[in-house]
Amino acid sequence: MQRGDERKRRPSLSLPILRTSRSQHLAGTLTLGNLLSELGEASFGWAIVVFSLLTLLPLPPGATLITALPLLVTTGQMMLGYPHVKLPGRLARLSIEQEKLRRTVLRLRPVTRRLERVLTPRYSAFFARRNERPMGLLLFVIAFALFLPLPLSGWFPAISLFVVGVGLVERDGLVSLLGLGFGVASVMLTAVILISIVIEADAMLH
Repeated sequence: MQRGDERKRRPSLSLPILRTSRSQHLAGTLTLGNLLSELGEASFGWAIVVFSLLTLLPLPPGATLITALPLLVTTGQMMLGYPHVKLPGRLARLSIEQEKLRRTVLRLRPVTRRLERVLTPRYSAFFARRNERPMGLLLFVIAFALFLPLPLSGWFPAISLFVVGVGLVERDGLVSLLGLGFGVASVMLTAVILISIVIEADAMLH
């Protein structure tokens, strides 16, 4: 019973993002760099959570060519062994529409509620320094699948990156592993869609 009460009292994963984005919006300082700095820029987990949320904003088709760039930068830095996220100046100064961010966060509440019920620090060996580069490489591949503007494929890599990011924030190795597994499946789906498009294009040309 006590364990159940502790899980019920777990702070919402959405709350820090909503609270921080709202206060910065009211102050007129809501940018990507400022939001990350307030959440804890040194954590790759928060960076991946925020950037994956950006790709889920209601934007026109093909927008992932832009919104996935911060994820490619972040996962690339993780793959290269950077100690923390270093955003280029233009990305750091990128303004965010607070209302769209809020709607996206709330739309993901069914996912975050389920995660909140099971999140707990475990499998800490998964986060060992020696695992950061291989994890970064895999996350970079997933982010690249997200970057490709292919129909029906964008949501899956974005959700998988979000889940991995949440696992990193909460130091839950099991959740991060599940997110990576879903990410590998999304990469395979993207590859199938890409191959199908190439085959259809080739058939039309011949």
